[in-house]
Amino acid sequence: MKNFLVSAGCISLIFITAVIAAGQSVELPAFLKTDVGARIDAYFSAFNAGDEPMKEFFLANIAPESLKLRPVEPRVAFHRQVRNDFQKVKIEKVLSATATEVKLVAKAANGAAINYSFQIDPESKKIKALGIEPVEGEDATPASHIPAPATKAEFTKTAGTFFDDLAKADAFSGVVVVTKGDETIFSKAYGMASVEDKIPNRLDTRFNIGSINKDFTRIAIGQLIKQGKLKWNDKLISVLPDYPIKEAAQKITIGQLVTMTSGIGDFVNDKFWSMDRKNLRGLKDYLELFGSSPLLFEPGTSRRYSNGGYVVLGLVIEKLSGMSYYDYVKKNIYKPAGMNDSGSDFTDALAANTAFGYTTHHRSEPGRGRNAMVLLGRSSSAGGGYSTAGDLLKFVTAIRNKTLEIPDDDGTFPARFAGIGSAGGMEGANSLVETDERSGYTVIVLSNIDPPSAERPGIQLMRWLRNIKE
Repeated sequence: MKNFLVSAGCISLIFITAVIAAGQSVELPAFLKTDVGARIDAYFSAFNAGDEPMKEFFLANIAPESLKLRPVEPRVAFHRQVRNDFQKVKIEKVLSATATEVKLVAKAANGAAINYSFQIDPESKKIKALGIEPVEGEDATPASHIPAPATKAEFTKTAGTFFDDLAKADAFSGVVVVTKGDETIFSKAYGMASVEDKIPNRLDTRFNIGSINKDFTRIAIGQLIKQGKLKWNDKLISVLPDYPIKEAAQKITIGQLVTMTSGIGDFVNDKFWSMDRKNLRGLKDYLELFGSSPLLFEPGTSRRYSNGGYVVLGLVIEKLSGMSYYDYVKKNIYKPAGMNDSGSDFTDALAANTAFGYTTHHRSEPGRGRNAMVLLGRSSSAGGGYSTAGDLLKFVTAIRNKTLEIPDDDGTFPARFAGIGSAGGMEGANSLVETDERSGYTVIVLSNIDPPSAERPGIQLMRWLRNIKE
């Protein structure tokens, strides 16, 4: 059936509503004139405007029973992560619409296509549930116009063209390294480490690697378990008896912290944004932001991405090792792996070859500015440390060669490290480390602009590599 076309004149909202009720596709201008369409349009406006408008939207437009199941704060935190990945988003087309469900495709500022599904309460017209999923296939691929390489030689040329185009379009700034075993297939630096000082990125530039630091935290916990100082099912209270909410610490296990099923949320909250973030100089400073907050759910009953949980794991490492988290990782992970250019520097003492992050978020004028997050006094065990592509390659090699002590797969530490696939991102930083153990390929992409500037092209590189002929 043909789509309903909107004329320049007056339009019958009753007719439009009837079309929606029947589940037919609807032209976007017509859809936005309905109550449900206006509400969904307001959702995207709030999403693009930031945390506070998003919070106000949820309070006014989410069905009360849904807010009881998932309060506003975790909803805002989740959408903050989505905004970091996709930046601003605009409705592109409505796929289907009924009185209880709307499905549509939106387009992100970085070109990504995203599927949205809205479950609607037919009486109040409020939103009961919301699903967000990147579109798979050609529409989601930033290189769909580039023929896939068939050989390693073609891959090198294609990768060069691909990233040259991204850099020219101001969609990438950073470093790319691709290897097969000991052979480097492609490596190149793009963009500026400091725009203000006109310092270009180099292959040995240090980048903020975001949540890739969580890999180091997991390995450290695994080492302590392997040494008999800790068990997967130990209760948090047994290690940190002074945890702010004792009732929570009596329920949460170490394994739940590792797998993000503890119910502990994020530290990027209202307190975080309102404080002088240069005062965050140690893990206990981060704990004060969330340690007294109620759990998001009963431990073990759900899973939610948890920066706070990984801060707590860092405190566990400090308590059992008798040294700071930063010193433990330096001694037990960086040093044996040969990672001499990695660390969690104080922001006021960054190494000279460190790239500054540049973001389009939280700005009153167009374009990118230096990331306000760089004002953190020091990163945490949840992420935000610095490394180079060379050091991350050493990390992968140390795991492959077992020169770095990691948990054995004997059941005491179920989170395995065979086949590294890790990413990190925040405003002004994005990173990807991905390996294919069958072929021996490793892809490392580090960027000092907003996500998904490293992840999306890095994943594309690995797709090509898995299909080339040897």
